[in-house]
Amino acid sequence: MKHTTLLLVGTLLLASCGGRTNEALTKKSSSGKTQEVLLAANQGQYSGATKALLDSIFKQPQGCLPQPEPMFDVVSIPVSSLKNTQMFQMHRNIVLCEVDAVHPDKVYISRDRWAAPQVVVEVMAKSDTSLQRLLRKYESNIINAIFDAEHLRIGRAFYNNRNVELMNRVKEKFGFSLTFSEDFHWAKEDDGFAWIRKETKDISLGVLINVTPYKNQEQLSYEKIHNRLDTIMRRHVPSPSEDGYMGTERRVDFETRKVNYRSSDYCIETHGLWRLMKTTDRMGGPFVSYSLLSPDGKDIIDLIGYVYAPRFEKRDYLMQVEGICNTLKWSQE
Repeated sequence: MKHTTLLLVGTLLLASCGGRTNEALTKKSSSGKTQEVLLAANQGQYSGATKALLDSIFKQPQGCLPQPEPMFDVVSIPVSSLKNTQMFQMHRNIVLCEVDAVHPDKVYISRDRWAAPQVVVEVMAKSDTSLQRLLRKYESNIINAIFDAEHLRIGRAFYNNRNVELMNRVKEKFGFSLTFSEDFHWAKEDDGFAWIRKETKDISLGVLINVTPYKNQEQLSYEKIHNRLDTIMRRHVPSPSEDGYMGTERRVDFETRKVNYRSSDYCIETHGLWRLMKTTDRMGGPFVSYSLLSPDGKDIIDLIGYVYAPRFEKRDYLMQVEGICNTLKWSQE
């Protein structure tokens, strides 16, 4: 496998592949469910304090969901099973924790080792104490690597079943592209705005696209972003009945942070909940937004992905709209 970047920071070794190499294209397709992690660790590691730490990382509740759901579904196996069984090596997200006195303490992250698309995280340590230290120190790096891989998978899956007409319409209106599958349709547009959605009898998924002229850095402050998201929802998404509208749920805190977004030098990600306001319609769910500056510095783009799935768990549906938002490409790319 060809690595396009290799970064060593202290005891952390990160490797990532840009795009899909010819080698990756010839590999078998990975298996496993969305946000499922195959954890390979020997009994001595997946027990006691180390097991409690691993569970606290991978099974922690995912934030900003209406009901508690674990961040990942974990399937645990011995290290020998991973190394000797091809079926396990085909999994989409693999975390290998191994303790041996001869190991240098390191975390190594790679893609498409045995299958594609795939992310493999190796946490190698001299002792259980060192293993725990590495896990605590690089928890966010590991989680981000798995989420990045999930976003790429969604984008690739949707591209294989893409709605070309819809994607061209987005590109013509905004000057950038997003990847939507065939079951999405154009719902509404306005000056600098579009609403694209998927509707079934059980769920509703949607992406709101809004472009605002850039005036100053304050527009990308957390407070301004939160207020703008609320305004976009209220202005463009009415309730099914009466005079209500979609709005952000301010009784629950947002989770907002600066993220590395491959199509922009500066991007703020926000997770939160939405609900219908000023109506008796009891509808709501999770949303994610990406607020970023265009390459020419003239516009702020807000992408808002939302989920309405009242009878189902929301985590995997939220990953779908996150994946769509992460497919953005500028026309000049």
